[in-house]
Amino acid sequence: MNNQLNKLNNSVWIGLGIGLLIPALLCAVAWYIINHIAYLSKADLLYIGGIAVNAYLMQYFFKHNKENIGRGILSATFICAFVFFAYKVF
Repeated sequence: MNNQLNKLNNSVWIGLGIGLLIPALLCAVAWYIINHIAYLSKADLLYIGGIAVNAYLMQYFFKHNKENIGRGILSATFICAFVFFAYKVF
């Protein structure tokens, strides 16, 4: 895993892509669960779990000295949080 991590360019854009792709996949799973399990039809906070994975990813990349990737993930987290806020308010 570290060998693949070393090949990854330390770019904010790569971090932004990772930070938007992973929560998008997890939020898609959460959307499926919310819409197909009647008991969880009001559990919109499952989307927060999809976004919270970015905190772990950010910590992982900072630990392995990929600061720019971590910054991109942090930016993506703020974007996702804003989208969730807009979803809940409007």
